[in-house]
Amino acid sequence: MNLDAITRRLHAIRDRNDWQRFHSPKNLAMAASVEMAELVEIFQWLNEDESRRLPAEALAHAGQEVGDILMYLVLLCGELGIDMEQALLTKLADNERRFAR
Repeated sequence: MNLDAITRRLHAIRDRNDWQRFHSPKNLAMAASVEMAELVEIFQWLNEDESRRLPAEALAHAGQEVGDILMYLVLLCGELGIDMEQALLTKLADNERRFAR
């Protein structure tokens, strides 16, 4: 995954539609949260086994919601100047330390 190329593509869409004025960190965080709720809704009322065996249509829908969430997170990182890859690697290393057996 090339985050720089993805960010450029997202910014091109944003700029063509004059959306930058709406892309404050607060708004992007809230939008990501809304998309996460839409992902959670797919699993609502399913038992554990059903949640692991989504029908094709539900699985495709889940993928769309994951894509929405990731796009908002990429935009949020750009607005805040967060290096997404470094943030992930730092958190991963922290979890490895904290949860090592």
